[in-house]
Amino acid sequence: MFGAVTEKFQKLFSSLAGNKKLTEENISDAVRQVRLALLDADVNYSVASNFVKKIRDKAVGTEVLSSVTPDQQFIKIVHDELVELMGTEEAALNLQNKPAVILLCGLQGSGKTTHCAKLAAFLKRKEFQKKTLLAACDLQRPAAVEQLKRLGAQIEVPVFELAGEKNPVAVAKQALEKARREGFDVLIVDTAGRLHIDEELMQELGEIKKVLDPQEVLFVASAATGQEATKTAAEFDKRVSITGTIITMLDGSARAGAAISIREITGKPLKFEGIGEKISDLQVFNPRSMADRVLGMGDVINLVKKAQEHFDEEESKDLEKKLRKAAFTYEDFLKQMAMIKKMGSLKSLFKMLPGLPEIDDWDTSEKDFKKLEAMILSMTPDERTEKVELVPSRRRRIAKGSSTTVDDVNRMVKNFKRIKQFFKEMPALKKEMMKGSGKKENAIWH
Repeated sequence: MFGAVTEKFQKLFSSLAGNKKLTEENISDAVRQVRLALLDADVNYSVASNFVKKIRDKAVGTEVLSSVTPDQQFIKIVHDELVELMGTEEAALNLQNKPAVILLCGLQGSGKTTHCAKLAAFLKRKEFQKKTLLAACDLQRPAAVEQLKRLGAQIEVPVFELAGEKNPVAVAKQALEKARREGFDVLIVDTAGRLHIDEELMQELGEIKKVLDPQEVLFVASAATGQEATKTAAEFDKRVSITGTIITMLDGSARAGAAISIREITGKPLKFEGIGEKISDLQVFNPRSMADRVLGMGDVINLVKKAQEHFDEEESKDLEKKLRKAAFTYEDFLKQMAMIKKMGSLKSLFKMLPGLPEIDDWDTSEKDFKKLEAMILSMTPDERTEKVELVPSRRRRIAKGSSTTVDDVNRMVKNFKRIKQFFKEMPALKKEMMKGSGKKENAIWH
């Protein structure tokens, strides 16, 4: 996700791996590399400077434990400081009023309209079940109202509009009246994109806020704009007192600058992150998860959440027993891949697992999943349950029966063994992760 900055951190940690202890000399060099990595990622200069100062102070005063190497110790210091910088804990939405009003604002093209719908879909989920109304108050951009209506229909959430109305304040006022009258739990208000230097439009946003008295004013910031998003968020905060930020376009951006800097500059939490184009591609911002991803350590936290949404608890426990013993078979694999596919692309999910070997030679598109399924279904019951070895003659038969090649079958067998070996080593990995985080085991291991 963060491409260049993650690569720089990984090279830095590798360079420390050969040292027997942390010294002022190698700490100074490491801190300099951290600064360069952050500035290359377009992190705010003052934020980067303060960050590396804290790292240097902690690293110099740290006695390396006998149980860890200097690079592991330094990684932990950087990780902990990143988590601290981005807010430590997940920030909850204020939904106490009925209706709770959420006002989205920001620059043009940052994804406000789409994220109104994403947020509405998020609040419809079974753990919230909020009755939500969307209000179309972006009357500046052509087709913005139609876009919101189309997205609302897609997720079965009503959209309030006033045909022919030119004043977004009037639309906001009547939308609030409707939400109160009809018992909606949440009112999400889309507004026009605007520059903070556009006095007329900023005054208009202030009037909308005054009419609505929202519980949340969320600034929608595009990660693609880097440090500029941070500066603009600070200006919006001065004018309308934002309560938090939704960071968007993280799926396609190699710049982590906005995600890392924005809380420190505004003093307001990051509440959500947009991670893709689908309506379901919105997740609560978790500082520890973001630090993991920036440093190239996977994303176990959000993988757990996805699993909890899609997996039956009993099936998960049964699978885990097999995984721990590395006893799951091709038949189990086929069942689980079908379930996991609901969570997203397999390749993206594999990337969320720390330490899993790269599987670049195994495409995980819909077409190739069907190919994988055909190969397993072409096996005999004994082959699927690994009671017999897949010798070359059997592989040729499987390839012929599934209209694939022997190379396809060989690739499947190789990658299956690699994944199986990974899960066999998972208990040791879990132990190290728990030791490093200082936390008790959580739902992923149960």
